[in-house]
Amino acid sequence: MEETVVFVQGNEACVEGALYAGVGFFAGYPITPSTEIAELLARRLPKRGGRFIQMEDEISSMCAIVGGSLTGNKVMTATSGPGFSLMQEALGYAVMTEIPCVIVNVQRGGPSTGNPTHVAQGDVNQARWGTHGDHAIITLTASNHQDVFAMTVHAFNMAETYRTPVILLFDEVIGHMREKLVIPEPGVLPVVDRLRTSVKRGVDYHPYLPREDGRLPMSDFGGVHRYNVTGLYHDMWGFPSGKPEVVESLLNHLVDKIETNVHEITRYKEAYLEDAEVILLSFGSAARSALHTVENRRRRGEKLGYLELQSIWPFPSLLVREKCRNATNIVVVEMNKGQVTEAVKAAVDNPERVFLANRIDGELISPTNIKNILRIIQGKGV
Repeated sequence: MEETVVFVQGNEACVEGALYAGVGFFAGYPITPSTEIAELLARRLPKRGGRFIQMEDEISSMCAIVGGSLTGNKVMTATSGPGFSLMQEALGYAVMTEIPCVIVNVQRGGPSTGNPTHVAQGDVNQARWGTHGDHAIITLTASNHQDVFAMTVHAFNMAETYRTPVILLFDEVIGHMREKLVIPEPGVLPVVDRLRTSVKRGVDYHPYLPREDGRLPMSDFGGVHRYNVTGLYHDMWGFPSGKPEVVESLLNHLVDKIETNVHEITRYKEAYLEDAEVILLSFGSAARSALHTVENRRRRGEKLGYLELQSIWPFPSLLVREKCRNATNIVVVEMNKGQVTEAVKAAVDNPERVFLANRIDGELISPTNIKNILRIIQGKGV
């Protein structure tokens, strides 16, 4: 087989990435601006032997993919802000029970019904802390369709590797704009398969007993093993336990398996950082305007650099601190009230050097918007 070149929406690129990664089950409820993901998988997935089901709402969609994953499938759902809010209880259940699954949130304006057909990036902190309790989460994003494809494959790989939900946090501009996508032939991008237990029928299977490498082999529901799955704190058998040592050990495991592997999870892009005096740090569609600004201003002799985060959670604090260490100023370009900005301030040595360039009116932040912030920082006025 050869690579395939197509001209598609970002939502379509996400579908292609999911199919490449081996998604076998999708459950969802249509909502703008993510609907195309469900529509396309409704047509494409059954042709590949997979299953698609439209649920009555988003919390049932999240519960359905948890069940689908337990039966041995790679699973995904897709939604936008209001639906993502409804998913949070079941998302927490997937965290606690260590169920591999991928959740796509194509962001729109909020809160509540907000601005359904316009762009925003206001769900960054919801992705991190939307479900209650201490926990860790993996959240990925992208600024172009080739990276949407790659990050979708990466999301499935991370879900299977760490037995965890992974959030793909795109936005309306990325979801609906069209551009070229090169779909590589199978085998070009690595695909992580489900790690299944080697324990035979009739032999005790401990669903929550990690191997030496920390990974938890799974046994398909309906297969040869019977085991318990609960959202309560549980022992290695999966049965509820309130013992302090069990609670502490499990919570540390849920957090540490992700936070201690931030270097393996982190994805980013950079340009012109070697001599940068001002660094524009961004993600998602806002990063396109940031990169345009950097390239345009460098042609005029200004020493601007570019850092794009493709993984937001766990936040790559060490990476951001190191890449921004020598910059005079850091400008975070995002379409919210500064959610990533606060994480950057917490990461760098001099938070007073961090500034926000944002737009929150439903329109894509433009290079002119960013230029105006740069002029204010430079004391030139707008």
